[in-house]
Amino acid sequence: MPFSADDHRHMARALQLAARGLATTTPNPRVGCVIVRDGVVLAEGWHRKAGEPHAEALALQAAGADARGATVYASLEPCSHHGRTPPCADALIAAGVARVVAAMEDPNPRVAGEGIRRLAAAGIVTETGLLESEARELNVGFVSRMTRGRPWMRVKIAASLDGKTSLANGVSQWITGAAARRDGHRWRARSCAVLTGIGTLKDDDPRLTVRDVPAERQPLRVVVDSRLRIGLDARILEGGGVVVATATDDPAKARALAAAGAEVWVLPDVNGKVELAALARELAQRGINEVLVEAGINLHSALVAAGVVDEFVIYLAPHLLGDAGRGMIRLPGIERLEERLQLEVRDLRAFGSDLRLIARVGGR
Repeated sequence: MPFSADDHRHMARALQLAARGLATTTPNPRVGCVIVRDGVVLAEGWHRKAGEPHAEALALQAAGADARGATVYASLEPCSHHGRTPPCADALIAAGVARVVAAMEDPNPRVAGEGIRRLAAAGIVTETGLLESEARELNVGFVSRMTRGRPWMRVKIAASLDGKTSLANGVSQWITGAAARRDGHRWRARSCAVLTGIGTLKDDDPRLTVRDVPAERQPLRVVVDSRLRIGLDARILEGGGVVVATATDDPAKARALAAAGAEVWVLPDVNGKVELAALARELAQRGINEVLVEAGINLHSALVAAGVVDEFVIYLAPHLLGDAGRGMIRLPGIERLEERLQLEVRDLRAFGSDLRLIARVGGR
């Protein structure tokens, strides 16, 4: 049976509620829930933070006994396993709801359809697939971690119209205007980790914290530093929550960095560099869903070559820096257009006098 206009409206509201947890739910998915009976919205809920009640549990609590015989709209399949909180599928069964509509199945192998099967076995009408693409987009990083074993990785770049990210001497503050920079902080806020390279630390000494927008938490900050050249006075170390990924096994420096608030992960590849695919896997093991890369041409290029970049967020400022400036990315020379790195533009909009373009690698 096709979904009705009311079904679409209520699921759209569930997704809107889920988005309230955009910057707080990590490592959990963002989930919203709406409970409706006889066309009347009884209750709403959204998951705010790992360890706190899930969206369905909050909505059921608000609806109370009125939930019996109701329809539940959830932006993700209700969970079926015990984690920090009990299974939402069991709570829905106990509440006596009549119908559950889920936007998508949970990609977590611990669920993967089991929540829907459990509800159906209890006689509850179950349906999935309503606004599924929107739900998947909202949790693109969680889906990536569950299905590919690595986070969704975005490379954020601020550049001139001729594709230059800094002057030849590394000076880049500020290429874009305040509105674009504020939007960049929104991407930081929703990300579980911000990734940079030792070159950026040497040039700019950034903190890479969320500052221009409200933030309940700070993302993990990750530095790729093959030779462990990071200084103990680097501003990125302030406040802890830092990982230094290196190819150099230096116990004394690692102890000093630990005292400064950083973990050191030794992940060498055969060339004495950090194995970036291994770093992505380690971040996934840490529960990192989305990574925002704020680095320079060398790390951008290495990440693309490693096949771990999914998306570019590019801010283009209305000026030209000339041939001597540093570029966005360095790619191997190609002889045929068919060999180019193919991108799919997903969004284009203005922030002040700058343009923001979002493009995905290979249509991911």
